[in-house]
Amino acid sequence: MPLTQDRMTPVRDAEVMPFAVGAGEEIYQGALVATNATGFLVAGAAATGLTYIGRADEHVDNSGGADGDETVLVRRNKAFLWKNADADPVGQSLVGQTCYILDDETVAATDGTGTRSEAGTVLAVETAGVWVE
Repeated sequence: MPLTQDRMTPVRDAEVMPFAVGAGEEIYQGALVATNATGFLVAGAAATGLTYIGRADEHVDNSGGADGDETVLVRRNKAFLWKNADADPVGQSLVGQTCYILDDETVAATDGTGTRSEAGTVLAVETAGVWVE
């Protein structure tokens, strides 16, 4: 039903938010993280069906738990410097284009013939790694 009077809509700063962690997951502080097909946070991996979220701001061990037993704070909407894949490196020609999750600290140039999920947009490629938004 549409509003018929003013409403104080709740607001949250979405830069750092808690996410429910997937079953059997251990996520390290500084890890590239994504949500899986059921919406739970997992460490980045070469897999399909993941949605890139950002960088874990803390360590959490849910390796013995069920989906959602633990939460972890995740920093979002920033550019992060991830390692560049050795075998499938992101090159300068991909600036402004998509790169792909290889693991929880590494991005790659391609989707690995359909085996990797998108990480985000490449902003810069340096010797230290790849800046991804």
